[in-house]
Amino acid sequence: MTQDETLAEFRAAGALLEGHFVLSSGRHSDVFFQKAFVFMDPVRTERLCRALAHKARAAFGTIDVVVAPAVGAIIPGYEVARALGARSVFVEREGGRFQLRRGFAIAAGERALLVEDVVTTGLSSREALEALSGQAGAVVGAACLIDRSGGTAGLPVPLVSLAAVDVPTWAPDALPAHLADIPAIKPGSRGLSA
Repeated sequence: MTQDETLAEFRAAGALLEGHFVLSSGRHSDVFFQKAFVFMDPVRTERLCRALAHKARAAFGTIDVVVAPAVGAIIPGYEVARALGARSVFVEREGGRFQLRRGFAIAAGERALLVEDVVTTGLSSREALEALSGQAGAVVGAACLIDRSGGTAGLPVPLVSLAAVDVPTWAPDALPAHLADIPAIKPGSRGLSA
C-alpha cells in the first residue's frame, strides 16, 4: 500500500481532520489523524494493518510477538499480529508509566515488534520501548500506520510506516496566526486515566 493509498483510507474514513488540535505531546496542530474513525471499520483496519505487517516483515524478518501501547494502538497491534501469525500483547500505564502486565512477557529468543497507530514526537513509543527493555527477547523494530514526525521520532529501533508525513506542530505559546483565534480541542487519549 502506497503513502497516497494510506492517506486516502484515512480521508475516506473521515479520519484526516483539519482545525486546531492539542496533541498528546501538548503541541498544537492544524491536522489531526483521528484513527478511531479508521478502526470503526474492521475491513479497512484489516487492510491497512495487513499492509503494515507486510512492510514490517520485509524490514525486520520473522516476528514472534507484537507489542502495542494501550489504549490507542491495541487494535492495530492485534491486527498486525494476526497478519504476521504472531502473539499480540500490550503495555499499559500504571502509575503514569507503561508496563507489560497481565502476565505478558517476551521470552528469550523471541523477536518483538512495537506497533503504533500514529507517531508524532515518538514519546509514547520511546516510553513503551523502555517498558520492554528488561524482557528476555529482543525488540527488533517499530511500525506505525502514520509517521507524522517527519523522520524525527528518535526511536532506539528502526521505524517503518505506511505513510510518513511532515505536519507542522507548534508550542502553545508560539501559535501561528491561522490558529490563534480558533478554540483548540484535544481529541487524543493521553491523560484519560491520569
